[in-house]
Order: sequence, then structure tokens, then C-alpha cells
Amino acid sequence: MVDLKPAEMRVIDDAFQMHEGYVLNFFDRTFAEYFDAEFGINIYDEKYAFNGTSKAKRLRAFIKAEDEYTVSIVLRKLWEYAEGLPKREPNSWEPMVVEKDVKTPLFDLLNRIEGGGALPRTDALERFKADETLEELISAIERDIQANKPAAALDRLHTYCMKKFAHLLEKRGESCTREDPLHSRFGKYIKAVEKEHVLRDISKLVMKSSISIFERFNQVRNNESFAHDNDLVDKAEARFIFDTITAILRFIKTTEAESFGV
Repeated sequence: MVDLKPAEMRVIDDAFQMHEGYVLNFFDRTFAEYFDAEFGINIYDEKYAFNGTSKAKRLRAFIKAEDEYTVSIVLRKLWEYAEGLPKREPNSWEPMVVEKDVKTPLFDLLNRIEGGGALPRTDALERFKADETLEELISAIERDIQANKPAAALDRLHTYCMKKFAHLLEKRGESCTREDPLHSRFGKYIKAVEKEHVLRDISKLVMKSSISIFERFNQVRNNESFAHDNDLVDKAEARFIFDTITAILRFIKTTEAESFGV
């Protein structure tokens, strides 16, 4: 359960324009369709009606009712959706006036919800086998994060993920070649996990939707990191990407521990 102070809830209200009962540009039908398609969640379930029945009140109830991981994934995905909207006032052709920065306080709040502090968390990165290269890779990521340089850490985080999912597949006797891109390795991993135990519907859908996140991470790594002579992604966005990827890795770390005791 995520218990937010009134001031923290106002951060979410501002980010997703949740005033007067609305959430962004959603209608009741499209709000239900979005939650069902993206997360397998029935946002109109009675358990999200204890605050009232408007879209904003249901989202606030969802935040209060669900765990930190689920809330963080949903709010981060909603922010991606919000950034893709035309910057106009509802029912108007006039440009929307943005009076204050809502992105930075939202990301700060999400980091607190996920248990983060001033710097991104690196506890999801595991030294999963005796490997000098892996040891140096994780140490390099930790140095970049300690120096508050998340953009510099993204290339190495991508390499870590490549090694991590190759290892998880190998442990299960599944094939993985050097040519398999990151999102393909992750997709194969999800299929392997589904054979082993039953995930909750929300977990399964969030994991499957994360394939597209890893696919986009490939592009960020190739075009906006130190992997090549690129212009780096800005610090706030790099922090967002780093936190999103490591949140997925943290969940996988938990499920692996439950399955194999490691």
C-alpha cells in the first residue's frame, strides 16, 4: 500500500491534471481501456471506489490500495502517455500554458515511493557469477551513479542487462546467441518464467509490456549514450530510464529468489 501525504498527492494531481475529477484527456471508457490494455487492471473494480467514482478519485484509490512496485510502474507509464499528448487545453485549440515544472517533483516522488533517495538505487544489480568483467561493469555503474551521472551509466547498464538475461536463460537451458538483442533475450526469459510458475495477471502484463521498454533502451544505448559519439540524454530523463530499468530488474531479482532461493 502506498500512503501519500496530501502534498505528495498534489504532485500527482498536478502531473496528471487530476483536478475536478479528470485524469489527463481520458474519458470513462478510454480510461478503462487504457488500464486494461496496458496493465490488465480493471480500474472500475469496486476496490478502487472507496474514495468516489470519478477518474481522479479512482486513480487516488488505486495508488492507496496497491503496492509500491505496481503504483510506480503505472505512474511511470502514465507519464509516458502524458508526454505524448498535444500540449493544448482540453476542448481548445489554444496552446496549453504550463505554469510550473511537474516532471521533476513527480520523478522525485516516484523515487521515494520505490525507496530511493537522492541518488538512484543500484541494489538490483547482482554479481550473479564469478566474472571479473561483471564485477568491473557493476562497479563502473555504481561510480557513475555516486557521481550523479545517470546518463553515463546507461551504456553499462545495457551491457549488464545483456549479460544478466543471457545468464538467466543459460541457467534454464534456453538458447541465447550474441546476436540476440536485449528485448529478445527478455522476451525469451518471460516465456521461460511462465512455464515455471504462475505470475499474477498484473505482474505478467507489466513484464510483457516491458519488452517494448527494453527495445527502446536498445535505441537509447545506441543513439544517446557513451556507446558511440552521441549527444547524451538529459539528466532527468536518464534518471527516469535508469530507475525504470532497475525497477524491472529488482522485481526479477525477487522472483528469482522465490523460485531458486538465490
